[in-house]
Amino acid sequence: MEELELINDQGEQQELYEHYRFVVDKGQSPLRIDKYLINRIENVSRNRIQNAIKAGNIIVNEKIVKSNYKVRPGDIISVILPYPPIAPELLPENIPIDIIYEDDDVIVINKQPDMVVHPGCGNYRGTLVNALIFHFKDNPLFAKGELRPGLVHRLDKGTSGLLVVAKNEIAMNKLAMQFFQRTVQRKYIALVWGNVKNDEGTIIGHIGRSLRDRKKMDVFEDGSYGKHAITHYKVLERLYYVTLIECKLETGRTHQIRVHMEHIGHPIFNDDRYGGNKILKGTITGTYKKFVENCFEIMQRPALHAMVLGFIHPSLEKEMYFEVPLPNDFKNVLDNWRNYVKAL
Repeated sequence: MEELELINDQGEQQELYEHYRFVVDKGQSPLRIDKYLINRIENVSRNRIQNAIKAGNIIVNEKIVKSNYKVRPGDIISVILPYPPIAPELLPENIPIDIIYEDDDVIVINKQPDMVVHPGCGNYRGTLVNALIFHFKDNPLFAKGELRPGLVHRLDKGTSGLLVVAKNEIAMNKLAMQFFQRTVQRKYIALVWGNVKNDEGTIIGHIGRSLRDRKKMDVFEDGSYGKHAITHYKVLERLYYVTLIECKLETGRTHQIRVHMEHIGHPIFNDDRYGGNKILKGTITGTYKKFVENCFEIMQRPALHAMVLGFIHPSLEKEMYFEVPLPNDFKNVLDNWRNYVKAL
């Protein structure tokens, strides 16, 4: 079984959905694929299997199959299923959320800085999921507890920007498949320490749990540990001691942009987990020190913002594209740096 890694807000690995792979035994008699899979996947209902089939998430010999397909000896079956993380009782909370788009299938949120996405250790209240459950209170299925907001990707607690959430299981299956196939468009804006040498570039390096600090991720270049990760970046603006960049994700690993930028010597500004919360360029005394500390105070989080999100709508089957501006704390810090550079 290959597990697809997503991020929880404490930086720990979680799987939002799982990818199973089976090779049918030589002696297997013809059997409907849903019955075959129910006997091989623990704690899964026939309804969930059938929803995955409807969404095109059951693949046999590299082809999508229908529910009446009968497995044959030697078939190679791949399965992608939504698998919401187990959490304590999720309580509705009337927390303001910035809704960019909503219909019967999806809701697109502009997540504010420092909002935790999903309840977890130390953060059982005040999360985006708590807010969404309250928002969905008039939907009979959510009110009865039959559904929960379907997270198909996450943003770290300190990362602001766009997040799509599925409102039903079919939508969740189809969005999960898009993330798995890497067809979702995602652009991030980041302010990083140092003058990035090249105007654009690609960072390739396996990302896995750090062998020294379990709260951090690390890059393993030889590929012997961790999971394949690719980040493309482009310089947008050079501000002497810091650089504003755009990042496009080709993969979606835990803390990918944060750990990749640290790996090439340009940690994200004020990223306390990856060393960006101290002065890395310039003098560490005097007026400059006070200037940087003031910027840290204004933006008390990593300078990372999910600006663009694009995907194929799960039922309308049309391209959806969303873009949101930088939040105020990011804009203010950026303006401060621009003014500082002008005064040099």
